[in-house]
Amino acid sequence: MPPRSVPWGILGAARIAERCVLPAFKSTRHAHAAALAARDPERASALAAQFGIARAYGSYADLLADRSIEAVYIPLPNDQHFPWTLRALDAGKHVLCEKPIALNADQARAIGEASRRCGRQAAEAYMIRFHPQWQRARALLGSERLGEVHAVHSWFSYDNPPGENLRNSPVHGGGGLYDIGGYALVAARWLFGSPPERVIGLFEREPNRGVDRFTSALAAFPSGRQLLFGVSTGLPRMQSVVVYGTRGRLTIETPFNPAADRPTRLLIDDGRDLYGSGVEVESVPAADQYALQLDAFSEAIAHGRAPPFGIDDAITNMRALDALFRSERSGCWERP
Repeated sequence: MPPRSVPWGILGAARIAERCVLPAFKSTRHAHAAALAARDPERASALAAQFGIARAYGSYADLLADRSIEAVYIPLPNDQHFPWTLRALDAGKHVLCEKPIALNADQARAIGEASRRCGRQAAEAYMIRFHPQWQRARALLGSERLGEVHAVHSWFSYDNPPGENLRNSPVHGGGGLYDIGGYALVAARWLFGSPPERVIGLFEREPNRGVDRFTSALAAFPSGRQLLFGVSTGLPRMQSVVVYGTRGRLTIETPFNPAADRPTRLLIDDGRDLYGSGVEVESVPAADQYALQLDAFSEAIAHGRAPPFGIDDAITNMRALDALFRSERSGCWERP
């Protein structure tokens, strides 16, 4: 018997939906895009036609009223994640929402309460944990090649010039930490298997709009393990994660946005010298992490299970982000 395919609605026509998520439905086994809504009806119809989606709506509310839709994906601006996730849950839909799922942990906890009240699942769309390179990275922890892992160093930047882009608007939840800072925390929690105990951040803010455009942070994890990360929306495009163990160093070259059509590389260096003679390269087959995420969420729905990373995971990450913002004000370490 073939696996059941869950019908999805896409609540918004954001760039990430068009470039990453809608194409991903073409290679899913347990999910299909059945409806799309946008504030501009013509935009909704054009995207629906482009991706072979049967129904297009000119309002988000009309899509949520469609009883045939079981799950919705929300790629709206950050400040709209919380209200529309609540509305979708109240409409009886399961929700996969882009990060951050809310603008603070209190909102994330309110989503958790709504999820339990409505009997529907909600999750935050950190797709990286579904990519096989991260599965392999975690399998290497504690191996003879890496030894005991003590630290993770993460960097994520891209250049978003000052302007009217919503990522530059504090009202809409803009800034680097909300946009990309959560990836470093998700990655370290995935590798260490625990949340951070305390965090501290150093922020540089854009002088006109006030959003954070360069943030560095430290996070202390149990047993003395540490995460050091930097994120910027005002520097050239770059991303890397380096994991430091007692016997070797693991570098994930494209940790957050690997292309779906090309292999990724893991570099393992035993540190015998500073010139790379001890580097071994592992190639990980190409994978569409968005499709894998959609399938995992849909399969959980189809079988009445909780998804691999549900709302409690999102609350944990949001608490760490909240603590980093508090540390900017206090100048001190803060506990999530």
